[in-house]
Amino acid sequence: MIISYSPQCPEQQVATASQASAHDVAEAADHARRAQRSWAGTPAEQRASVLSSVADAVATASAELTDLVVTEVGKPCAEAAGEVQRTIALLRYYAQQALDPVGSVHEPTGPGLLYTRRRPLGLAGLITPWNFPLAIPVWKLAPALAFGNAALLKPAPQAIGCAMRMSELFAARLPDPALLQLLPGGAATGSAVVEHADAVSFTGSDAVGRTVVRNAATAGRRVQAEMGGQNPAIVLPDTDPISVASMITGAALTFAGQKCTATRRVIAVGDPRELRDALIAAVTELPWGDPADPATVAGPVIDARACDIMSRAIDEARHAGGRILVGGHRAESDGHFFSPTLVDGLPPEHPLTRREVFGPLLLLQHAASLDEAMTLANQTPFGLAASIHTNDLSAALEAADHLEAGQIRVNAPTTGAAVHTPFGGMKGSSYGEREQGKAAQHFYTSVHTVAVRGLRAPGTAQQRMLSSERDHDT
Repeated sequence: MIISYSPQCPEQQVATASQASAHDVAEAADHARRAQRSWAGTPAEQRASVLSSVADAVATASAELTDLVVTEVGKPCAEAAGEVQRTIALLRYYAQQALDPVGSVHEPTGPGLLYTRRRPLGLAGLITPWNFPLAIPVWKLAPALAFGNAALLKPAPQAIGCAMRMSELFAARLPDPALLQLLPGGAATGSAVVEHADAVSFTGSDAVGRTVVRNAATAGRRVQAEMGGQNPAIVLPDTDPISVASMITGAALTFAGQKCTATRRVIAVGDPRELRDALIAAVTELPWGDPADPATVAGPVIDARACDIMSRAIDEARHAGGRILVGGHRAESDGHFFSPTLVDGLPPEHPLTRREVFGPLLLLQHAASLDEAMTLANQTPFGLAASIHTNDLSAALEAADHLEAGQIRVNAPTTGAAVHTPFGGMKGSSYGEREQGKAAQHFYTSVHTVAVRGLRAPGTAQQRMLSSERDHDT
């Protein structure tokens, strides 16, 4: 049995579901494939209409869904409402993308016609995390359906309630509910999804992601994986430290830092004292606590294990000579609350500067120059997001060319992603093709080149027959 609990009130069960076995996944895949054959031949306009209808349903249920996200994963209510709006935007965007061209005509090498056309792959296996329990499943599911595929959805157990409710909204509007198969479960269920899908899209930890990529590649499946980041923010001395500190603190610590694009490290170029003081003030003043309180921006971490990981990271930092400038402790509460934490003084090669801690932890590092800052920024196995804060255009462009990250922001937070732009990273952050935007069509479809020669135009044979009959009558 899969059971989700509220992180701010761990005694509260939010949702329960039966765990899908390998046999259940195999049966679900068979049902989905049968439904997909008809769906693939459905006119694009009808597929677009279905997704638009789901968007309308999400909008109608927005208050309910917001409350569910707050309760099940502890996302602060303002941010949870924003996730619902992003989910609606994704559905509306891919409703329109269903009408995009699926091929092109090329100049032939001889007489005839030469063109390419995209077809749906068939069955998409979607493995999704708990931290964006509506938006991430939908940014995978919406394009998969828009381009004619069926889907197996294996959500994180901690967010099973959100997945169940979203699946209900889809099922009520799909022409065949079998097109979307919800498969609650853990690692074994995920492995079975990889085994039966034609394409696999994964978002989650790097350790699990590497296993998914290896298994999918071994089975010859198309695969993409988004696996986290250790995202730097470089701050040059020509900026206003107070406004920059406020922006970075928001990017690092809202939703208790539980975003793959959250800022994990601040690299101050030059004298760090003003920026350090501004960061101490911003982190100290950050409202954290009950996620249902509209003033809260940092609620609980997802579970007791996440609290333990934060505690061990703080111990590591202290042991290495790091200074805990703000926070560094669990709250005296029954919930899984950990104070927003700012750490300074770690050696540049310390493991905490290289690995992702998925929680409210921000490290402050120092560099003498932009070149040194970029070297520090790139000294990590990850490469998802990075930001640079400066009023110098040359410095901004140099960083944009040299930072090893898929998402690079200038004077903007590392967090966030536009629905119409490709999303993904470098190095250990990502594998395979990008997500979102027009890149999604490439992932969920295959391209076919068709060369046509020696055919008469439609109707020619019938016209010749009629002409022959007229000649005979004459």
